[in-house]
Amino acid sequence: MKKVITYGTFDLLHYGHINLLKRASELGEYLVVALSTDDFNRLKHKQAHFSYEERKLILEAIRYVDEVIPENTWEQKIEDVRENNIDIFVMGDDWKGKFDYLSDYCEVVYLSRTEGISTTKIKKI
Repeated sequence: MKKVITYGTFDLLHYGHINLLKRASELGEYLVVALSTDDFNRLKHKQAHFSYEERKLILEAIRYVDEVIPENTWEQKIEDVRENNIDIFVMGDDWKGKFDYLSDYCEVVYLSRTEGISTTKIKKI
């Protein structure tokens, strides 16, 4: 079974998030989402509208998502890949090149973002 992982805050969930999760899930048979915790968001100086538990509940209800794990630090990715037997690491192409170091552990794929939508855009409105 090919396992895929992606990371994010997934706050104010929108169709761009759903497109990313759908496309990521199509790369394998099992999709793990590492969801930024509230404490980690504070370290990143990022404020989510919904709590970690609320965002986790929403993600777990999406048919493309098989498992949600906490993202507590930037540095945990290698450990996550190893512990979860991940074959493919997926991120949006706005992160292109930032996670290439993971190619020693799994395939790294950057997916293009959905045009016309972003959490930042929603927050501005």
